[in-house]
Amino acid sequence: MVRSVPPPRRPLDPADTAPAGARRSGPVRGWYENELGWATVPGEPVRLSVGERFDVLEVPAEAGRAALGRGAPGFPVAVHGGTVGTAGEGCRMRLLVAAGSAEELPGILQWLEWGAVPLDLTAIGEGSLMEAPMPPWLVPGCRRHTPVQGAAVWLRPPVAGCEVEASLPTVSAPGGAKDAPDLVRLVDTLAAHCHRVRLGRLAAQPLAFS
Repeated sequence: MVRSVPPPRRPLDPADTAPAGARRSGPVRGWYENELGWATVPGEPVRLSVGERFDVLEVPAEAGRAALGRGAPGFPVAVHGGTVGTAGEGCRMRLLVAAGSAEELPGILQWLEWGAVPLDLTAIGEGSLMEAPMPPWLVPGCRRHTPVQGAAVWLRPPVAGCEVEASLPTVSAPGGAKDAPDLVRLVDTLAAHCHRVRLGRLAAQPLAFS
């Protein structure tokens, strides 16, 4: 009786033995680094280096949605946290703005006379990291403007092959990008809606009686 020799085993692919999260991060990291040219840092989850190509303004999602509803131009916007179809207190919106904008924010708020008002409006700038939102093609069934529970996702994803930085809000200056949205107007709109959201939440709290 002739015994057949089994074929040689295929060497294990490192991707087959990697944790599920690491396998999932491969195409995510590749999209950011190769398609967009954005720097990521080692580790899981994938995180983006802020301050090199862009800065970030972060506000409550409720305030951000209201600002976008007023016709804000189409620069990249992401959400993080919350639940599908809601914009509760745990849901945050992150709007990409031109690099260096984080340093400009305090002065802009003072100039707009928002400096003394408590606003849930923060800036993320150079030296900081941001969790990389999932690319839209990796979020099956996720509709636009619909955050996924606990995940960072794009509402307005950056477009590979385009000059994303040219579309980011910036302080208007001679010789600057003519089509870029004005950062001061955006900050003023966001501040107004952040203030309204804060007042609404305060009004919804039960009164404390002594």
